[in-house]
Amino acid sequence: MTILLIKLLLTPVFIGAVTLAGRRWGPAVSGLLVGFPLTSGPVSVFLALQYGPGFAARAAVGSIAGMASSCVFCLAYGLAVRRWSWGPCALVSLLAFAGCTALGDRFHWSLGSAAVCLVATILAVSRLLGRQAAAPAPSSPPRWDLPARMLVATAFVLALTGSARALGPQLSGLISPFPVFSVVLAVFTQLRQGPAAVAGLLRGTVVGAVAFLGFFGTAALALGHAGLATAYLLAALVAMAASGAAFLALHGRNPWLSSIFGA
Repeated sequence: MTILLIKLLLTPVFIGAVTLAGRRWGPAVSGLLVGFPLTSGPVSVFLALQYGPGFAARAAVGSIAGMASSCVFCLAYGLAVRRWSWGPCALVSLLAFAGCTALGDRFHWSLGSAAVCLVATILAVSRLLGRQAAAPAPSSPPRWDLPARMLVATAFVLALTGSARALGPQLSGLISPFPVFSVVLAVFTQLRQGPAAVAGLLRGTVVGAVAFLGFFGTAALALGHAGLATAYLLAALVAMAASGAAFLALHGRNPWLSSIFGA
């Protein structure tokens, strides 16, 4: 119940913050923020407090593997948006996430195998999405736009959390990176700014997933060897450093990093 309350309280706050950041700095920055463990990080802390560091470390490994499915979601939406409206795009991309999650549940993931899978997926998907033309500037949003995004995202979280109890621990970890923020932001961005803006958002999300990997990879390693405060502080620092590198790559500030991600 407490985890549910945390998600329900944090989700509208974060979806609002990411939306406002996108309006100020563009959809790629929104994508980077979505890739950061804004809700899954605090939930991981709570799991460690309630069930112990070992449980949280195992959950972190599952989350890393599940994030690869979120990257596949981004690829599916990014390809579909070139031809279809938001409804078919959302359906196809969510089915892609579900299919990858079902496939991933057939394997027993270690930290190494999960990290290799996510890194390979990030590099492949970021290149497949490719550079896109600049998105047109959006018109002034209606008053209901931001509240609607917050309500839709919160409804997603409520539905997912309610069904997770019937799932095993590994599958629960795999579905924890369900692209709640990504699908909400992608749909609203497509409606207001068009396919080019969606592509920028999704590419930022994929590249920004290196911060997710940095956070949960560090947490999985540190939780068995350090106190909770130290472990999560290290994880947050690594995630911020990785997010900074992703920002430099997306904006061409570092040619070497940009070439890695095909920017």
